[in-house]
Amino acid sequence: MRRGAGILGVAVLIAAGSVIAPTAAPASAAGQSCEPGQIVFTPNKPAALTSLDAAAANQRATGRGVTVAVVDSGIDAGNPHLAGAVVGGVNLVGDGERPDGLSDPLGHGTVIAGEIAARPVAGSGVVGLAPDAALLSVRVFRSDTEDDAKKGFGPTAARIAQGIHWGVDHGARVINVSMSMRQDDPALRAAVEYAAAQHSLVVASGGNRASDPEAPDEARFPAGYPEALGVSAAADDGRVTDDSIHGPQVSVTAPGANVLSTATGAGDCQFEAVPSASWATAYVSGAAALVAQAHPDEPAAGWAYRLSATALRADADHRDDRDGWGFIQPAAAIDLLPDASIRGPQSPFVDNAGSAVRPVGAEVGSDPSPSAFLETKQAAILAALTRLA
Repeated sequence: MRRGAGILGVAVLIAAGSVIAPTAAPASAAGQSCEPGQIVFTPNKPAALTSLDAAAANQRATGRGVTVAVVDSGIDAGNPHLAGAVVGGVNLVGDGERPDGLSDPLGHGTVIAGEIAARPVAGSGVVGLAPDAALLSVRVFRSDTEDDAKKGFGPTAARIAQGIHWGVDHGARVINVSMSMRQDDPALRAAVEYAAAQHSLVVASGGNRASDPEAPDEARFPAGYPEALGVSAAADDGRVTDDSIHGPQVSVTAPGANVLSTATGAGDCQFEAVPSASWATAYVSGAAALVAQAHPDEPAAGWAYRLSATALRADADHRDDRDGWGFIQPAAAIDLLPDASIRGPQSPFVDNAGSAVRPVGAEVGSDPSPSAFLETKQAAILAALTRLA
């Protein structure tokens, strides 16, 4: 019940739009099988949940009442862990698969869905970080192979943007995008801005180096947009490795190696040892769902701030391009009292004079102006793009 390094989670550069999607097909490794058609469960609990102190976080929130859109390769809603979790979806690919998006021949989106919201199943220790959250399957690509790209079934910025819009319009408060691209795209930027204006948070991969060891550390999108929460992957020891792309798009880190989750056409499966930002992004989306349940009246920028401000880091006052603000602590993010004493990122709850303010965008449907929290990230992104120009 293990799938190997370099199989599911390989990042491939797509020339048209430069989308990087960690989307290669699964394969078994280590003499064990978690291939479609073999329902196998493990009593082991995901190690990531221990490092995230999920037990403490779930005493406070379980994601109930929060919908998370998985903008990806689809979700196999037939996995026993996902029965009742997936409440709808759409297939934007046009490849002949189910129109409701509830299929996933590739398997990438199904792994992410399980990390976020897998339900308990007898005989299995696998469960999601937000086990009561609802999921939407927003299917935006079939695979990132050259053949599918030629057919128009590969990931594109336009389709990812369409998927974000669809998720927001169908009630998602958190949008998981475990993909990244090197170029700023107007449609993708507008989609992330639209999500924020509608009180939804886009959580996105900061990028992987798997397909190109020489890939530069630079801004990636949509993680690099100021309204998004960009994610880097940590190894089992909690440290970020060079398998992730470093840059101003990185806001936080989360577990991304040896992930134990749900598999297409199967039960449980442990995935590669190489840290993947795809998997780390899913855990941050799960954490965001917990924070959203606990603080439903706060804007998406408030949820992002809570996760960033409470993250574990060596320097309380500064972020860096490798770890962002540090390793997320979901329970602490829920408990945070966001006053002027909090060190770290600029707070949307406190003005520059240290006075408490109403969070920008606190009312759903409002027309928020940029908060200091978003302006700080925007400045970092613009500086990086200037260096690359």
